[in-house]
Amino acid sequence: MRCLILTGMSGAGKTSVLRYLEDSGFLCVDNLPPMMIAKFLELCGQASTRIKQVALAVDIRSGEFFDAKSVRVVIEDARRSGHPIETLYLDAVDDELISRYKETRRDHPLAGEETTLTEAIAKEREMLQPLREFATFLVDTSHMRPRQTAMAVGKLLDRDPGDVRAMRIEILSFGFKRGLPRSSDLVYDVRFLPNPFYIQEIRLFTGLEEPVRNFVLGHPATQEFLQRTYDMLAFLLPHYREEGKQRLMISVGCTGGAHRSVAISEELARHLASLGLQVDVNHRDIEIEKGLWQSNSET
Repeated sequence: MRCLILTGMSGAGKTSVLRYLEDSGFLCVDNLPPMMIAKFLELCGQASTRIKQVALAVDIRSGEFFDAKSVRVVIEDARRSGHPIETLYLDAVDDELISRYKETRRDHPLAGEETTLTEAIAKEREMLQPLREFATFLVDTSHMRPRQTAMAVGKLLDRDPGDVRAMRIEILSFGFKRGLPRSSDLVYDVRFLPNPFYIQEIRLFTGLEEPVRNFVLGHPATQEFLQRTYDMLAFLLPHYREEGKQRLMISVGCTGGAHRSVAISEELARHLASLGLQVDVNHRDIEIEKGLWQSNSET
C-alpha cells in the first residue's frame, strides 16, 4: 500500500491537491491527528477490500495535537514497521499566501485577536520547518493555479495528468422521450440509425441481446459513425484530461433507450476499455421500456 503524507503551509493548495488525489484513486483523510497515523495504516492493512493508495493531510489544524518533530518520529517509526510512507510538502511565498487569504476572506489557523496574518504565517513556517526539511517531495505553488498544482503533483507521483487512462469514463444509454441526462458532458443522438422496434421479429429484444446488436451494428452507417466517434474521442480525451477532468460522462440516446443507444453504448465501452481506459456503462431506460413492452403484450 502506498501512503502519502500531505503537509505544508496553510493556503498553499493542500485542499485542491487532496481532491485531485481522491479523484485519482487515493483513500484520503483530511486533518488527521499525527498520533493516529500508525493506527490508521494498521486498519487499512486489515480492511477486507485491498487499499492500494492512501493520502493523509497532516498540518497545524490539529492544534495542540500537532508537533512537526513528533510527526517525523511517527513517520520514521511507521517506515520501520514496513509502511513505505512518502511526504509531500506544499509551500508558497508569504506575499502569495497573504493574497490568497485576502481573496478567500478566511482566517489563518494561527491568526487571532493578538496575532496578525503576517505573524501567523511566520509562526507556521517556523513550526513546519522540520517537515519541510524531511519532505520526499517539495512543491512551491506560488505561481500556480489549483489545476497547475494538481498537474505538478501528478508528475511527481508518476501520474501524468495528461494520461487519459487516469480518467474515469461513464457511458449512459437513454431515451430522448424521457429527457436528456443532466450530468452529460457529451451527447450522441443515434436516432438516425434504423430502428429495431419496427422489425417484428426483434422488437422485444434489447440492445444487450444478439438479434438487436447484430441488426444495429450490421449497418454501414453504424460502423462509420462508430469510427468517427472513436477518432473524435481520441482527439478530445487528452485535452479533457490536461484541463484536469477526472470524470467524463458520455450519453448515447435513441427514442426509447432500449435498442440502438444500448447497442452503441456497449460497443463504445468495449472499444474504450480495449485501450486501457476505465469505463462504466449503464442503461437508464432499458427496464422501463421492457416494462412497457410487457404491459402492451398483456393487453
